[in-house]
Amino acid sequence: MARKHKQNGPQFLRFFQPVIEALQDLGGSGRPSEVIDWIATKMNVSEEEQNEQLESGQSRFANEIHWARFYLAKTGYIDSSKRGVWSLTEKALSAKLSQHDVRTIFQEVQDAAKREEKRKPTPADEETISSESLVEKQADYRSELMGILQDLPADGFERLCQRLLRESGFQQVNVTGKTGDGGIDGNGLLEVNPFVSFRVLFQCKRYSGSVNVSQVRDFRGAMMGRADKGIILTTGIFTSDAKQEAVRDGVPPIELVNGEKLLDMLEQLELGLKPVTTYEVDDNFFDEFRK
Repeated sequence: MARKHKQNGPQFLRFFQPVIEALQDLGGSGRPSEVIDWIATKMNVSEEEQNEQLESGQSRFANEIHWARFYLAKTGYIDSSKRGVWSLTEKALSAKLSQHDVRTIFQEVQDAAKREEKRKPTPADEETISSESLVEKQADYRSELMGILQDLPADGFERLCQRLLRESGFQQVNVTGKTGDGGIDGNGLLEVNPFVSFRVLFQCKRYSGSVNVSQVRDFRGAMMGRADKGIILTTGIFTSDAKQEAVRDGVPPIELVNGEKLLDMLEQLELGLKPVTTYEVDDNFFDEFRK
């Protein structure tokens, strides 16, 4: 899919219908990574486009899909109440959005944002609020957090990954820090129950770019015969080939944790983040009182 395709409006508008179709095909709900992978496959998104990054280190392709989901949630097509899972509402189960529908959704959210700005005590910006400014407001702390992770020294990032694995239920998590060990940075034990446990090796990559298929193969080669499972954690992203290699049949599986998933884990565990309670105005509630 060519990124230079002419688009009447922000680039993320092209993903409104694909996001709905992906969730329809996934049974009505799915995790963000499942939706992103589905769209990349069905729309033949090139590796080059998937790997293109924003200044924050986020994948531009994935960011646009997340932003499409934001608009669909604001207009009632996706249930925004489920954390970590995107779920279609009854309204979207058989929806097929036309270009007119897409523009209507976009304008509806823009208008609601303008009304919210005007209700603030400070002078409101009369220009149409750009999608980029909305992204900054919604993802500001995630961008800041990603910047902190990428600025950590290598050993500091390894120790952070160690903490994340411990908080996620792993035991005996050690950072080896050895050089010439095939890129293995540590090991741990995941106990499923008193009778079943798995030896795990992990690798930490403090990247701003992508982890490719050869790096996944090299890690698997280093772990062969030494562990039941592998984990690669990175502040960057993984190429499509790398994802396929990680789950290839006949070899030990490797879990891939990209930068977005790292941020999700820090949120869920509330590590390095202080939760803040706030409210969002439901403008639709007041419509009947405006008549």
